[in-house]
Formats: sequence, C-alpha cells, structure tokens
Amino acid sequence: MAPDGKLTLLVDDFTRPNGILLSPDETKLYVNDSEKGHIRVFDVKSDGTLENGMIFAELKDSNKRGVPDGMKVDLQGNVYSTGPGGVWVFSPSGKLLGIIAVPEKVANLAWGNNDYKTLYLTASKSLYRITLNVAGVRPFH
Repeated sequence: MAPDGKLTLLVDDFTRPNGILLSPDETKLYVNDSEKGHIRVFDVKSDGTLENGMIFAELKDSNKRGVPDGMKVDLQGNVYSTGPGGVWVFSPSGKLLGIIAVPEKVANLAWGNNDYKTLYLTASKSLYRITLNVAGVRPFH
C-alpha cells in the first residue's frame, strides 16, 4: 500500500498463498503456496513492484503431514519454511540444506531470545524451540 492509500495488486496467480517474507537486503520477496507445495521468489524493484517470479523450492512429501505455511529468514539469507515433517531450510539459491524434524504438523515460526538464534515453532498441539548457529532477521522496531 502506498502512502496515499492506493493498494496495488502485484501477483494474482497463486492458488493458496500463505507465508511471505523479504530477504535480509529486501531485494527478494518469497511467497509460499500451501496448496501447490512450493515457494516462489520475486525480485523487488525500486518502486516496490515485482519481476522475474520463479519457483524457489518444492516442499513435497506425501508420507508426512504439513504444507508450506509460516516462513522466516536468517541473516545469511537462508529461508525456513514449515512443510511436510517439520521446518525445511533452504540456502538463498534454493538448495535444500536440511529439514528440522518435528513430530507434529508445524504451522508457524518466530525468532526469539536476545541473540535471535532461537527458533520457536507452533505445532498442532505444542510449542517447540531449537537453538541455531545463525541469527534470524530482527523485525523492525
């Protein structure tokens, strides 16, 4: 939304868009599609519009519960997304670095603690936390 209140449609071809995040330098916008089971990435232009949209990562495993939903990014640009079996972690280039296995379906995540190296996970019936080596991106204050 622009300062004058004008709302601009950027993309309208998602089936079920859900999680959204910006890269640490705000040059990339990531949006996941829960129904299609993938994350798309776009280049953010200086005027706030998007270009060069493409599939960044596929998060599919028919043997496990969960879909792309909540997403976060760390200071190195690694993308963390809920998905089948837990939290999927991708490098900035879209390479799967690993999956943080969780025994329940995970819906959302948040960075916490003073150093922002703790990732909190909300699941079907529980709250989990895991300490990581890389800090997450702090929200604006």
